[in-house]
Amino acid sequence: MTVLTKEEVKNLVKELGVKFIRLQFTDILGVLKNVAITTEQLDKALNGELMFDGSSIEGFVRIEESDMYLKPDLSTFVVFPWRPKDGAVARLICDIYNPDQTPFMGDPRYALKRVIKEAREMGYSMNVGPEAEFFLFHLDAEGRPTTVTHDRASYFDLSPVDLGEDARRDIILTLEKMGFEIEASHHEVAPGQHEILFKYSDALDIADKIVTFKFVVRTIAQRHGLHATFMPKPLFGVNGSGMHLHMSLEKDGKNAFYDPEAPDQLSEVALFFIGGILHHARAITAITNPTVNSYKRLVPGHEAPVNIAWAFRNRSPLIRIPAKRGESTRIELRSPDPSCNPYLALAVCLKAGLDGIKKKISPPPPLQQNIYHLSQEELRKLGIGCLPASLEEALDELERDEVIKEALGEHIYNRFMEAKRIECYNYRIQVHPWELEQYLTRF
Repeated sequence: MTVLTKEEVKNLVKELGVKFIRLQFTDILGVLKNVAITTEQLDKALNGELMFDGSSIEGFVRIEESDMYLKPDLSTFVVFPWRPKDGAVARLICDIYNPDQTPFMGDPRYALKRVIKEAREMGYSMNVGPEAEFFLFHLDAEGRPTTVTHDRASYFDLSPVDLGEDARRDIILTLEKMGFEIEASHHEVAPGQHEILFKYSDALDIADKIVTFKFVVRTIAQRHGLHATFMPKPLFGVNGSGMHLHMSLEKDGKNAFYDPEAPDQLSEVALFFIGGILHHARAITAITNPTVNSYKRLVPGHEAPVNIAWAFRNRSPLIRIPAKRGESTRIELRSPDPSCNPYLALAVCLKAGLDGIKKKISPPPPLQQNIYHLSQEELRKLGIGCLPASLEEALDELERDEVIKEALGEHIYNRFMEAKRIECYNYRIQVHPWELEQYLTRF
């Protein structure tokens, strides 16, 4: 992350011919929003003097308290490479402030910053490496997205089977121009499904990068006549899209999860962090898997974890410990999906892990067997629980978990619960095509 001053940003704007700047932020549900300004308004923006109507944003404030300020994080300045160089467009990600110049408690970015501050006070910082999967679908004759895949390829396939390769290549080149360090990309298991991996970084930088990544993927796909979706389960009968999170803590410049003298070279800190995640897993799921559709991915048989357990290398449980040690020692949380708000998802994961460290929550022994081959009776005997089977069940778990609620803060928690309870109700009262097919002529 490059730290810039106001003068450096203004100089870059001049040098790069920038005419328009998008001031970006997310609502509580993780949807990217922006206010576009011209360079004539740049000084006001850099001084945090630009206001917007917070009552129009999902989960922010009521109409009688709508004035809110945008304060740009200068380290997030970047030019959009796909826009014309003459009259270029740049962006700055912003924090949201109240009229009295205090941070807005409903800002998801601020929620993450608060938990990062708590970690820092304990001597830790968190590094994260995400693995966000997505589908590329055709558009119909009128330009609307379909669920028709552009290929019939599978895991690691190459062209000519993988017709999305050109789109994926352009996405990668665009991301690199925007400062991403791409580590790998490939076709995923399902037809039309892709994954692009970028290098780990600190939690706030990665949350910013995830929202940028999703925006870039959808923009470049559209330029190839395709629709990119991060919907967790758009197709029946094939794998859904996850967003595995590789996480580690750093202390005094060293990986706090690595202990060369410990069994399996995992430190006590790492084990307690795992214990905290497992302890709060059911409540965390409401945030990391926040849609009704998320729970159509979290089912047995399609590689998504449903059981609350951990293992070395074994990919069937909720948490996997990759084989590399030293500075690469980390845990991989396999349940999150890319529909989540990354600021909130990282905030609740970090909060749960810190709670594990504070309370010294030891995890159960690591699982050696393939969890998918164990019966319900075997799982019960091993004391292995399950993730929630629906959004409604996950919300009930969140409602009971004071630690995870604290990570969100009262404002975000209340507005998130209100929006998601409505989503569950609206889904429940719909009549779906499957029901008509099953019941209309039978009864």
